[in-house]
Amino acid sequence: MTKPIDMTTPADMRKPEELRSHQWYGSGVSSGLRAFSHRARTRQLGYLPEEHLGKPVIAILNTWSDINPCHVHLRDRAQAVKRGVWQAGGFPLEFPVSTLSETFQKPTPMLYRNMLAMETEELLRSYPVDGAVLMGGCDKSTPALLMGAASVDLPTVFVPAGPMLPGHWRGEVLGSGTDMWKYWDDRRAGLIGDCEMTELESGLARSPGHCMTMGTASTLTAAAEALGVTVPGASSIPAVDSGHDRMAARSGLRIVELVHKDRKLSDLLTADAFEDAVTTVLGLGGSTNAVIHLIAMAGRAGVKLTLDDFDRIARTVPVLADVRPGGRTYLMEDFHFAGGLPGFLSRITDLLHLDRPTVSHDTLREQLDGALVHNDAVIRTRDNPVAAEGGVAVLRGNLCPDGAVIKHIAAERHLLEHTGPAVVFDDYRTMQRTINDPSLGITADSVLVLRNSGPKGGPGMPEYGMLPIPDHLLKQGVRDMVRISDARMSGTSYGACVLHVAPESYVGGPLALVRTGDPITLDVAARTLHLHVDDEELERRRAEWTEPPTRYERGYGALYNDQITQADTGCDFEFLARPGKVPDPYAG
Repeated sequence: MTKPIDMTTPADMRKPEELRSHQWYGSGVSSGLRAFSHRARTRQLGYLPEEHLGKPVIAILNTWSDINPCHVHLRDRAQAVKRGVWQAGGFPLEFPVSTLSETFQKPTPMLYRNMLAMETEELLRSYPVDGAVLMGGCDKSTPALLMGAASVDLPTVFVPAGPMLPGHWRGEVLGSGTDMWKYWDDRRAGLIGDCEMTELESGLARSPGHCMTMGTASTLTAAAEALGVTVPGASSIPAVDSGHDRMAARSGLRIVELVHKDRKLSDLLTADAFEDAVTTVLGLGGSTNAVIHLIAMAGRAGVKLTLDDFDRIARTVPVLADVRPGGRTYLMEDFHFAGGLPGFLSRITDLLHLDRPTVSHDTLREQLDGALVHNDAVIRTRDNPVAAEGGVAVLRGNLCPDGAVIKHIAAERHLLEHTGPAVVFDDYRTMQRTINDPSLGITADSVLVLRNSGPKGGPGMPEYGMLPIPDHLLKQGVRDMVRISDARMSGTSYGACVLHVAPESYVGGPLALVRTGDPITLDVAARTLHLHVDDEELERRRAEWTEPPTRYERGYGALYNDQITQADTGCDFEFLARPGKVPDPYAG
């Protein structure tokens, strides 16, 4: 339940000299030249001493931009956050930071996740701020902001951008992304034409906000709420609902209270919290991208989280959210009004660590007290799950010695144990150009293999993993095939797609050695992915393999290529992920 904000002066209010910002501002002329300069420049900004001196300074990191439809409303929401900060006696300062627009940024925003994480870390460390409100939601922005903030460890609240309204077309309710893939395949199969597609363009995404399916955005904001870094229920409020404005204001109120309590991110981002976030993601049937991001986020918090943890937890938690694409029917607005994440978590309390703190309560137990589910069709009961086990499986085998993942609840059942001949594509452009070539002899039993699409090979590990099914098979009614890559897949996608194969082919992983015609077996129940080629032949092929040329010779891309880690360890930069202290700057 949401706890009312205590608007009286708290007994534990920190003294002005105890605030981090006091290092910059000091008090009085005797505090020195630098503090005098900082105060003078704050006057230049038009602020009175009474507005900020001795008050918690709150940084609002806003990922708004004109080209990010998921965040286009965040300029207005920042005003609501400021309203809350002012009401609580704080002093808000808004900082524009990189916007990571999944829709437009190429080759993929994943290439720039760590750049936003660096920007977040260094802004919070280098400016006179006592706490932070992070505003994001589009896929990579949530982990990037929290990774950077975790490395600084100030009191922090995350404000999710919220899902867009459901799409509509000819009497059908549409899910962004998921129905885009579906109807694009219908067009390729000749079932609909250009007229229908033109109508769909205007009906698929009809308001600000991120995807309203349980794609990566909804999955990661739910994970943030499960971690305890949002106010209760924040992750599923539709972006254009007035409740979203109220949530933003409440977040502004809360961050000032957190500064006075000195409740830092490290108090929240514990091993127990990350286990609960994994449990939540799996129980929601969430995006496979959450595996990479949560591992990276945990690493920044000093918590060891591995693929094995995901597989272990997946065997204990049922999928209870019937939200597309893992579910078959509902969207995020339905989930919100069915009880949202508090309602969902109330059904799996035996699987959670209830005695850990959140930004709003001393314990998660207290936060969930009174939480209810209002629609059992959307958030299922334990005896009527969408799936008996969590929606993501971790695979091992000679094709993925460091692991791979599959969202098995979004695949056709008959493909979860399958052996077929490989059809190999060396890169995504070649695949696009040749996938419909009859000479490839692709059948429904073929296993499509894409390589050189991982962290370094992509570059940035683009969402290429949902390889298209050839036109001739679509026309025969085939809508799913086994597909394997070192790429990622949109959380709104579906199909028997094996992803995140590690190590990637670009650095010489086993995927680099596969040849067209090689038999490959996928067995989800056994958690295995096996290439049926003997070790001697594989060693011969390895001896013939040559390292591909470097993607970037300079710039950020060169830094990325030098520092990026593999998918199984979160695709962070090595120099950011390593342990070690970074001192606060000397402000005097």
